[in-house]
Amino acid sequence: MGSAFLLLAGGIHGLLLPVRGAMEGFSVTELGLIGTGWAVGFVAGCVLVPGIVRRVGHIRSYSVMASVAAVTILLNLLIVSPFAWIALRALSGFCFAGAYMIVESWLNERATRQNRGTIFAIYQIINFVGITGGQLSLTLGDPSGPVFFALGAIFYCLAILPTALTRAESPRPLKTTQLHLRALFATSPVAAVGCFLIGNVNGAFGTLGPVYGQQIGLSTADIALLMAGSILGGALSQFPVGRLSDRMDRRQVVVAGALCAAATAMLLALLHPRAPMTVIGLGLLFGAMIYPMYALAVAHANDYAAPDEFVQIASGLLLLYGAGTMSGPVLGALAMEFFSPEGLFVFCALIDVLLALYAVDRMRRRAPPDAALRETFQGMPPPRTLTPESVVLDPRAPEDDAEAPENPPEAEAEPVPETAEAR
Repeated sequence: MGSAFLLLAGGIHGLLLPVRGAMEGFSVTELGLIGTGWAVGFVAGCVLVPGIVRRVGHIRSYSVMASVAAVTILLNLLIVSPFAWIALRALSGFCFAGAYMIVESWLNERATRQNRGTIFAIYQIINFVGITGGQLSLTLGDPSGPVFFALGAIFYCLAILPTALTRAESPRPLKTTQLHLRALFATSPVAAVGCFLIGNVNGAFGTLGPVYGQQIGLSTADIALLMAGSILGGALSQFPVGRLSDRMDRRQVVVAGALCAAATAMLLALLHPRAPMTVIGLGLLFGAMIYPMYALAVAHANDYAAPDEFVQIASGLLLLYGAGTMSGPVLGALAMEFFSPEGLFVFCALIDVLLALYAVDRMRRRAPPDAALRETFQGMPPPRTLTPESVVLDPRAPEDDAEAPENPPEAEAEPVPETAEAR
């Protein structure tokens, strides 16, 4: 329940800002920097929130994160300034990452080896439904007014209730993410470089797709359908693409997916479609190509990693992906400034071609892993919502990382108010 409310709020917040910012006359570069602010805050949250939780406990930390996120969306309404929105978006990214990590830690605490796959699958469904539901809610009204800012704040506040009222014990400490570039590159250069490039494409499209839609004359409802449709496309294609990668060198699937994404992007760039259904259909196809790529990269790295390295490798790849989502919106915005709205897709196509070329070069240098050592592809939630705790919940994580100790560390209990007797 906490995840669902949080994602509904996040879906509204993420789509509302670029649409409303464009209405307010923000430049494309400023709108791109708002997306970069989110990525910076989200990655910072993944790194710093575990320390905050250790100091004040899970429930207090979660309540602070969700309530501050509610404050930020209301401040977006009260302070209409691109520079304020960039800073506020970074703060909301930090809070969203922190709140989401805490929710995921509770799921990890309750998951066992027998039911972890089922929990992870249900968790993915909640992710997709929550995000798309939040985005599609913008089809119901006018984003130029205060309604959707208030609605986002309401959902952020509702997200607090299930956790604040729980009587369950606080879970174990959150994972602290570290980035070991040399080890990641040694394990899988394609996965390391690929996650950074994939983050550029996904971050640029996720932030600037609504701006593109607005600049070509789509209505707010059509823009919501475009962005929700792209996520739906990624959800529908993830498992067929993954199963195909189980039967061949995953790098070949990465090359094919990147080239198909580049081709779809160039169709959008060269044909200049303006009919809403054509743009939405091509957007769905584009999402079907780009959103499974991160899960493919993680699966490819896991084929070469030792069984007990999955959490470390996948968490490091997540940070590389996050670094890509910082640069992608800015570079995509510059492309739109210089080459018209279609410049967004020219940029995405260029990055996808670079990814395909790099993967082809690595295929010539390194043989595929032994088929007997490869694991079955595992789908993942949308990368925009992934945290290190998502990695621990993944069924591929070692059992020791996925399950809680029978006696949680004493430091993880919620702090108890000091009494006179205690003093």
